[in-house]
Amino acid sequence: MSVLNKEIERGTFGVIVGNRDVFPDHLAIEGRTAIIDVLKELNYNFVILNEEDTKYGVVETYDDAKKCAELFKENKKSIIGILVILPNFGDEKGIANAIKLADLNVPILIQASSDKLGEMGRTNRRDAFCGKISVTSVLYQYGIPFTLTKSHTCPIRSEIFKNDIIKFEKICSIAKNLRNARLGQIGTRPNAFETVRYSEKILEFNGISVEPIDLSEILGQIKDLKDNDPKVKDKVEFIKNYTSTTTFSEDGVIKLAKLAVVVENWIIENDLDGFAFQCWPSIQDNLGIVPCAVMSMFSEGLVPAACEVDISGLIGMLILQIASNTPSAILDWNNNYGEDPNKMVLFHCSNLPKSFFQDTRMTIHPIISDLKGGEVSYGAIQGRIKSKKCTLLRIETDDLFGEIKAILTEGIYTDDPLDTFGGFGVVEIPNLQKLLKSLCLGGFAHHVAATLNSVGDIVYEALSKYLGYNIEFHKDSY
Repeated sequence: MSVLNKEIERGTFGVIVGNRDVFPDHLAIEGRTAIIDVLKELNYNFVILNEEDTKYGVVETYDDAKKCAELFKENKKSIIGILVILPNFGDEKGIANAIKLADLNVPILIQASSDKLGEMGRTNRRDAFCGKISVTSVLYQYGIPFTLTKSHTCPIRSEIFKNDIIKFEKICSIAKNLRNARLGQIGTRPNAFETVRYSEKILEFNGISVEPIDLSEILGQIKDLKDNDPKVKDKVEFIKNYTSTTTFSEDGVIKLAKLAVVVENWIIENDLDGFAFQCWPSIQDNLGIVPCAVMSMFSEGLVPAACEVDISGLIGMLILQIASNTPSAILDWNNNYGEDPNKMVLFHCSNLPKSFFQDTRMTIHPIISDLKGGEVSYGAIQGRIKSKKCTLLRIETDDLFGEIKAILTEGIYTDDPLDTFGGFGVVEIPNLQKLLKSLCLGGFAHHVAATLNSVGDIVYEALSKYLGYNIEFHKDSY
């Protein structure tokens, strides 16, 4: 088993199709068929009442609601979210009771089908426009959070609703995974970096567990590995295929390979979703490498790895990875870009996943080599970040208020010229100065998680509505 090429698992939707006695039954029947077809087309798993369970396999009465709730309870472990489909007005009590009785505590998406101007008579008139307002009103009264589609009404088979479902699945995945996340901590934070301190108790209260291991245990296991161990040899080849290593000794590559083997074994044994690493200064003194390239490989394989034991930063990476289905990175809010108030340099030294880079190479660490020497600082990944839209997220545990808080924004990596080192890029963010003030006044760390995707709306919906984080979204963005 290898976690360097982790597969993304897809969850299951619970589906409720609504109906109401005075509205055309055929619309509910057609709506049930349509949502089944759409979910199959999108390759999503789903749980829905059979036509033998209730009249037409939809939910209208309290008895229907009970049957639907029992079906959902039977599939509780697999259901990550509920789709409410309103082909006509629907019965708000039946729908709300089904959700209440199932008690799954998962995100809910409310869809309402559009009426057609030429079909407003009794035979084909839907009134789902109004029914959606009734359903959401009752859910609000019950204290049940829900998500809305982009448009108040839309056809079930429309591309706009298909996109709503795809986004909703990511919201569901964030909520599910963050309530049961298991994160690894290798070593302790650098002494000078009080900025990355966090509350393990607040995280545990919110469903996030941290499994620590002393760096000495990792180093001890590396010492016991033979150079010709099959797993080590496999990792050597993996590293050489991952990025250019031709200018460095085989000994350095073998040390990185052994580190990758030991960390991978530990991740599998502890069923971890990601890890934060004590990347300096002990590992240089005791092993003679920097772990950046190894961390880059794990992040590229969708097991996010944060440097400097930044567990809060790791959580941000995990959230962005789930939201985008792509690798995420951790960087520093690092430099101004000349006199432009809306541009800055995002930088690290660096362990970014290689998919972030226009081009990449493995080098001596440009900073640690000045302090420790090049012979003990091999393994950094350097290059310029691709010019793409991005989402930036910083998570913190705030001990003063006993909460998890976050700051979120979107921007774009530009092609502006910059001659520097490490993993770097110039980012443009509208009203950047306001964002930076919020960072400083809110006590946020100097690290930020990043993805090369625009997923701010997905992240905000999941964190604010379903996880209850105190999140500030700087929306003046791309």
